[in-house]
Amino acid sequence: QGQLVESGGGSVQAGGSLRLSCAASGRTFSIYAMGWFRQAPGKEREFVSSIGRSGGSTYYLDSVKGRFTISRDNAKNTVYLQMNSLKPEDTAVYYCAATLRVLRIRDAGAMDYWGKGTLVTVSS
Repeated sequence: QGQLVESGGGSVQAGGSLRLSCAASGRTFSIYAMGWFRQAPGKEREFVSSIGRSGGSTYYLDSVKGRFTISRDNAKNTVYLQMNSLKPEDTAVYYCAATLRVLRIRDAGAMDYWGKGTLVTVSS
């Protein structure tokens, strides 16, 4: 059974940057589409970004376009989320997720595996 472990969260001031990493166990990482979701206090979990199996087909939440960049390294079984120009409204727990249902990569209900999350706090 696959496991996903996020890292890289922390506290930054508005305008700062963080890079989240998600390390996956198992030998079949490359067959999964990968996504990042986030959940702010009192809000529902929302899609942030996704990437296809080979690193193409990237998608972003409109509010993070131009600021966040998703990438993956299949040789390292790792997916990344580079977050620049962070805003207080980006504050949330960020979750990594994996799915074989690549057409539903933006649907939290279609994920096969979830990490436990990493907290990102952006202060103004």
